[in-house]
This record gives sequence, C-alpha cells and structure tokens, in this order.
Amino acid sequence: MNEAKNEGSDFQAARLTVRLPAIVANYRTYRRMAGPTAVAAVVKADGYGLGAGAIAPALAAAGCDSFFVARLEEGIALRKVVPQARIFVLDGAHADAVPALISFSLTPVLNSLGQIAAWGAAAGVGASKLDAVLQVDTGMNRLGLPGDELAILSGDHARRLAGLNLVLVMSHLACADEPANAMNAEQLSRFQQALAMLPPAPASLAASHGAMLGMEYHFDLVRPGVALYGANPQAREGTGPKKGEDGATNLMQTAAVLTAKVLQVRRIDSGNSVGYAATFRAKRPTMIATVALGYADGIPRTLSGKGVAVLGGVRVPIAGRVSMDMITLDVSDLAEPPRVGDEVELLGDTLSLGEVAAMAGTNEYEILTRLRRVPRIYEDQ
Repeated sequence: MNEAKNEGSDFQAARLTVRLPAIVANYRTYRRMAGPTAVAAVVKADGYGLGAGAIAPALAAAGCDSFFVARLEEGIALRKVVPQARIFVLDGAHADAVPALISFSLTPVLNSLGQIAAWGAAAGVGASKLDAVLQVDTGMNRLGLPGDELAILSGDHARRLAGLNLVLVMSHLACADEPANAMNAEQLSRFQQALAMLPPAPASLAASHGAMLGMEYHFDLVRPGVALYGANPQAREGTGPKKGEDGATNLMQTAAVLTAKVLQVRRIDSGNSVGYAATFRAKRPTMIATVALGYADGIPRTLSGKGVAVLGGVRVPIAGRVSMDMITLDVSDLAEPPRVGDEVELLGDTLSLGEVAAMAGTNEYEILTRLRRVPRIYEDQ
C-alpha cells in the first residue's frame, strides 16, 4: 500500500482510500465486455478526483495504452507517468496550445474547422504528419463539428486534413444512461452518416454507459470513465445504490472508500438543536457524534438532514447541516455509542457511490470530483 501522509503527523482525521486493483479490475471487465473492441481510459479531472498520477500507471501496466484527458495541463502531467501511451486532449488544438501539444506528444481532439486549420498549419511546419482525432457533434451540442462544418469538411477533406494522420473519429452520447431513450439510436445513425462523409478511420462513440447499449455502439474503441471508479454503468445517473433500473447488479468493483474519524460524542436533551440554523432539533434524548468531514472536503451540503453515514456496519443519519469541516450524526440507535477516534464510512462498500449521489441529488461524477483536502491512500494490492 502506498500512503500519502501529512507531514509531521501520522494522524489523519479523514482519508480517501483508492483501490488501484479495483480500478484495474473494472478496466478488465470492460475489455471482456468489449470483445475485439479496444478500450481506452478516461482520466480527466485528475482521474475523476482519485489521482491520475497513480491510476494511469496501474492501468498502463494492465495493458491500457490510450488515455483521454480534458485539459492541456492534464495531458502534460499525465505524459510524465505514462511516457509511451497515447494521450488525447478533449479540449482540442487552440492556437496557443499547439506548441505544448507537440512538445509533449499529445493528440488533440479537433472540434471545429478552426482547430483543424491550426493543427494542420502546425503539421505543415514539420516533416511528418501529426496525429489527430476528429470529433463530430451528433446531438450533444457541446464540442465537436456541427453539421454545417462537417459538410464543408466532407467536401474538402483532402486539403483540410493534409498533413494530419486521422487516428480516430469520435462523438459522445447524451442519454446513454437511459437505454430506452430514442436519442441513442438517433445519435448512432448520425454518427454512421458522419463516418460515411469522412476518410476511413477508427471510430469511437461509447463511454461508460454507452458501452452497455450493445455491440453496434462499440465501433473500434470504447472510452469508459466514471465506471472505472466504481459507478454503475447500467444505472441512470444518481438513481440507485447498487442496481440499475433493470435490477442488474453493478459489475464494477468499489474503487473509492471515504472515511473520517469521530471527533466528539455528546448527549443532548430533547428540544436541543444541532448545527447552523438549528435545522435539527432533538425529539428525544439524543447522542450526537461529530465527524471530521465537511463541504470543504467535498461532502455536498445537499446531504444536510437527509444523508447517512456508516458506523460499525450500521447506517446513521446526518443530523443538521453539513458544515465546512464537520458533519454531525444521530447515533442514538446504536447498541453502543461510538468513541472518539472511531472510523465512519461516508462512501465505500456499505454506502455505494450511486446511493450517495442519489441522496445528494447529483451524479457519481460530481461526488468523486468534489473530493478534496482529504489525504489519498493508495492500495496497490
């Protein structure tokens, strides 16, 4: 186990344990499901908040040779730990980013005719072609070539793509977490039409949820992201603890465990309040445990008064508001009151990522990427 410790002290009021073997196992699950299709790993936002610097080398050792990041600086940082991998930058090739993209051997995902021109101009300066990914917009209306630009490129791709080695054409599904949503089939059809308008190249449409829609969505590369870190790719965002709407058990292993220590335990009388704005008022003599995690660590304030934590395998409710550095728990129904220093689970094996997201009214992505200030502990076996 590799541990990140606070300098000068072994005491950790809270910790985020990242299970590298679980992330590798989740990647291998996608490889089995994808069959002959290649599998890349999305490690943007610092590996969805869990630490790309540790995660990417573990995945590379398991055979993953392609990674997606969002920002140029993420790609630069990643290149240091996976020197031989293909690294794709989703933001694209803005003119002022071109020198760094070339220097660090990063491949941009080109999202517009302007980015194609900027990357093509850079290719014209060198003696060899530059790798490029082309993203077409099939309905998300965020990044990617819109229909009018795709038509222009289709009619002039020999000139506009001169000097570029097109290694991938990709798009992104808007409703992949809703298998019955008609937009999935619509986007699949639009993507197939776009591919017919462009030079032959490997293609990629599906990410974590999209890979579950069927082999016709796989093409040449699938790009799991949040599922690698434990989210259920068969469930709608934030809709359930361990199972998808069809009752399917999560195929992914738990990759992140968030725990914190009890700082203080006290008994309050009936009628007494807890926390800011006195939103919790005891209806009986109540035992309150104060725990060392708050919204500065990434615990959503929307869990105030409705979230839960786990103490000794038993769920206990959050009492009152989540504050910056602390949450308070109603532990009155435990057989024995907790002691100072006892460990509380806020996310992990008992309290799943999907369940926490559902209680907070958000998705698994936000829960993971909000986690900050908490020391990360990496399990490597």
